[in-house]
Amino acid sequence: MTDRFDLERRWTLPDEAATTALATHLAAELDDGLVLYLHGPLGAGKTSFARALLTAMGVGERIKSPTYSLIEGYTVRQQAAWHLDLYRIADPGELEWLGLDALGDPSALVLVEWPERGTGALPLADLELQLDYFGSGRCALLQAFTVRGERLLQRLPE
Repeated sequence: MTDRFDLERRWTLPDEAATTALATHLAAELDDGLVLYLHGPLGAGKTSFARALLTAMGVGERIKSPTYSLIEGYTVRQQAAWHLDLYRIADPGELEWLGLDALGDPSALVLVEWPERGTGALPLADLELQLDYFGSGRCALLQAFTVRGERLLQRLPE
């Protein structure tokens, strides 16, 4: 492993099933908490990826998009899981009233869409996922930023 945590992996995702498969592989390798930032333009599949990951981890209830609530909480594998969508946030100071202290729990799964809108108010990412359009499908780039993220990324299939 490197000290810089610059490991990255790329995938071509021709359809939603491929996005779901990537999320399912990630869920299978998660053995403790994770902070995952989800980047990409509107409609690139950030929420679809988060839903697929949470479903693969055993969330049996309906997984709602947190676009209007900003945060949705779940329990996965007896651990807290948080899904945030910060698209509607104009300033990170707006997040103070959400009580984001729980996001600092190292055993929690934290999924953050539009994390750049919460700079300074969020825990640091273990992994960042960049989704983008690629032909009629999508492409995904996962980058590790911590030892935990790097170990996880190394275990994912090609």
